[in-house]
Amino acid sequence: MSAVRRKFGDEYQAVGPARSRRERQRFVDKNGRCNVQHGNLGGESSRYLSDLFTTLVDLKWRWNLLIFLLTYTVAWLVMASMWWGIAYLRGDLHRVHDDTYSPCVANVYNFPSAFLFFIETEATIGYGHRYITERCPEGIVLFLFQSLLGSIVDAFLIGCMFIKMSQPKKRAETLMFSRAAVVSQRDGKLCLMFRVGNLRNSHMVSAQIRCKLIKSRQTPEGEFLPLDQCELDVGFGTGADQLFLVSPLTICHEINSKSPFFCLSQRSLRSEQFEIVVILEGIVETTGMTCQARTSYTEDEVLWGHRFLPVMSLEDGFFRVDYSQFHATFEVPTPPYSVKEQEENLALSSPLSSLVDDNKTRREQVCSLDCIDIAGEKNKLPYKLQKISSRQEDFPRRALRMTSSNTQKTCSTGDLLKIEEISPVTDGEDSADSIKALKINAKALTQSTSDLKLEKNPPSICALEMKLEDNFPAKLQKMNSERLS
Repeated sequence: MSAVRRKFGDEYQAVGPARSRRERQRFVDKNGRCNVQHGNLGGESSRYLSDLFTTLVDLKWRWNLLIFLLTYTVAWLVMASMWWGIAYLRGDLHRVHDDTYSPCVANVYNFPSAFLFFIETEATIGYGHRYITERCPEGIVLFLFQSLLGSIVDAFLIGCMFIKMSQPKKRAETLMFSRAAVVSQRDGKLCLMFRVGNLRNSHMVSAQIRCKLIKSRQTPEGEFLPLDQCELDVGFGTGADQLFLVSPLTICHEINSKSPFFCLSQRSLRSEQFEIVVILEGIVETTGMTCQARTSYTEDEVLWGHRFLPVMSLEDGFFRVDYSQFHATFEVPTPPYSVKEQEENLALSSPLSSLVDDNKTRREQVCSLDCIDIAGEKNKLPYKLQKISSRQEDFPRRALRMTSSNTQKTCSTGDLLKIEEISPVTDGEDSADSIKALKINAKALTQSTSDLKLEKNPPSICALEMKLEDNFPAKLQKMNSERLS
């Protein structure tokens, strides 16, 4: 069922996992049980008897209880029969009412009385009515054997039952996994995510999580590998796999070029067949025993373009976890393409920009190298040559300044001519005065333009350099020509 929930001012639509479109055999059930049975062991079955204690612990509870009851019942009957046999062989059963006769065990005159004597001895009840006498050495030996055998049976069976009851498998029942896994973007990267939680207040010490991808494949050599196992990185390199499981956590697997889901897209997910096995391990805080919880997700339980609903809320002085929304998800915009397709599209869309960037970097490298070479050559020259070369480098700057000043003068004269042309002629006296002013201005402008013509062709930089080189001594001219070449 879908539900609508408002939280943090936003509207989320909770979506449950889609129903499986086909039923297929799982490698690991949702409760963590592995669907693997061992058959045709042949002569290897005797190995189970060599480790009898572990075999009994691994049995189901009904078989353990049956073995427990049968072991004690058989042991009691056998030991009671041995006590009855001693009394029968000694003739104690026929001389029960003889007060002068000293039997092996007092007041044992049939099998029920022998059975009661064994139970009183084994349980150390000691009612005092039935007891062993000193004139029965075989009874003393049987009593010692009974004490040793009873201690061994008690230790074995009671220890087996205690270990089975204290197994941390039941602790795994209070560790929760989300029913479905989701695929969406986190921090700009496509990720596979699922959620884990701890229902108890006691912590899982040194909790660590691992993921395995179970998928059949065929090698390039043609070998078929059924149920091949591949590791999924859930933060092993960054330490994110070490969990502080106080509140529900979302475990994230980043899908990149090293991930087996590198080519997985929304369309290919419908035709894939795989299973993700999740293993959570930790030490139970109360008992100190290692606990392992398992679950699995098939391809039908992976929701593309979904995200988990938040379950944490701040109450008055504490944080509250709402486990009713633990499995709920809502849809988010997610590209339907695989990471491989996204990288290929990104590489095809920007080839020109990459070429421009490469050319720019190459030019910067070449310019920097040229500057370094020139500076190195200057540092190798004597101090006088360095001073002269610096003067030579100043000539282009001076020439640029002269040309810029000439351009400014030309612009200013042009503006003056325009102003003179635009100014209107009014009255006669004013016109005469204006004609005189125009003549004077024209003369001044003629002089300024003649000066500009003279300055328009300044001596070239190369000619100035040649003049300076002619004044150098012969050794300096030779060194300068070698440097220029």
